Amino acid sequence: MLVTIAIVFLFIGVIAGVIGSIAGLGGGIFFVPALLFLANMYMPGSMSPQVATATSLLVIAVTALSSSISYIKQKKVDIQSALLFFIGSAPGAIVGVYVNTLLPTKSFSLLFGVFQLCMFALLMFKDKIKPRNIDWQIKRQFVDNEGNEFDYGYSRWSAILIAFFVGITSSLFGVGGGVLMVPAMMILFRFPPHIATATSMLVIFFSAVIGSATNILHDNVNWLYAAMLAPGAWAGGKLGAVAASKMKGRTIVLVLRVLILGIGVQMIVESIVG
Repeated sequence: MLVTIAIVFLFIGVIAGVIGSIAGLGGGIFFVPALLFLANMYMPGSMSPQVATATSLLVIAVTALSSSISYIKQKKVDIQSALLFFIGSAPGAIVGVYVNTLLPTKSFSLLFGVFQLCMFALLMFKDKIKPRNIDWQIKRQFVDNEGNEFDYGYSRWSAILIAFFVGITSSLFGVGGGVLMVPAMMILFRFPPHIATATSMLVIFFSAVIGSATNILHDNVNWLYAAMLAPGAWAGGKLGAVAASKMKGRTIVLVLRVLILGIGVQMIVESIVG
């Protein structure tokens, strides 16, 4: 049974790594439900929501590091912006770990489900939201492989504040925070999609390391399951970065919408029925 779970986790790690890397989401939307379902199926009651998010966050750090290395080689990571976002996300990640320990199981499942549904709605309507016209404090420019020129930017404090809440989300739900970071970067700051996802993965890596260090100090990580997921997550992160450089993400976004909706509904139903 354990060997079967290890094989399944390897497969989940690859899929989550690929999709998470392409969309800049980290992959936690797959890791947390997989850990809660499969681990408890193998050994009932062995995986609490807190341990699932902590283990997921550690694996997300692996995915984010793998994809970030590839994205940096492709020169698609805005490193200066990533470091600024990290200033906000780092303390947020620590706060999220402590808030997580206060949540009972049913409340966690309900909050996670509602959170997923909110992200589904955001993904559905983000293309219809008109970008704000702001005289940014920091301005950037990017030219893609086809010669298209993009102007984007932000103010330092707004970027730090948004990143703080992203950091809380990252540790609280074990989802990496990209489901908030990427839409915020694209809608509020007009980041081009490829730069937003690549930069998001580097921010996610920084935040996941901080959050994971805090989780490790509190002995919240299941190292066996993390070791099962990590190899696939590393490979998936690299494959996703390569795929993102050669394809458009519209189809992947559509798949993510369906997955996020399904997982959100499942978690809410479990919190009510359970």
